[in-house]
Amino acid sequence: MDSRLRIAGQAVQPVLVMFPLGLFSMAVLFDLGNLLGAPDILGALAYWNVVAGLIGGVLAAVAGAIDLMFVPNGTPAKRIGVLQGLANMGVLILFAVILMLRMSHPDRVAGGGIFAVELLALVGAVFGAWYGGELVNRRQAYAQTRSNQARSNPGRIF
Repeated sequence: MDSRLRIAGQAVQPVLVMFPLGLFSMAVLFDLGNLLGAPDILGALAYWNVVAGLIGGVLAAVAGAIDLMFVPNGTPAKRIGVLQGLANMGVLILFAVILMLRMSHPDRVAGGGIFAVELLALVGAVFGAWYGGELVNRRQAYAQTRSNQARSNPGRIF
């Protein structure tokens, strides 16, 4: 199923996914630097990266939900899309909890425990983005193969 939400012929949701992924990655790198002894400004930068990543993540989730509404019910694509959406929402919830925990510190820096959870959430986000890309690439390759087979054997029913 093609994406229904498009700008200039390109699907919006895959583009939107890259923003929170990059922002969450930078937050982890800033926190790592802060934990290794860099100034607290890196912790504050990481905090604001998480805020921006959550905003971008919600926008990507909305775009994904719009695309998922047009996938027929009862299909494997619908089931996989729902599972991927739930996994990505879990990542957003983890980062939201991290954000709330950081609010208690005046400089918004993360401790070792928060950093460990942040790293775990980033791994989940990377896996979700990779899995989504794999699903899209496999479905397109499968559809292309079926289309080529149908053109080469017009009388055959698959």
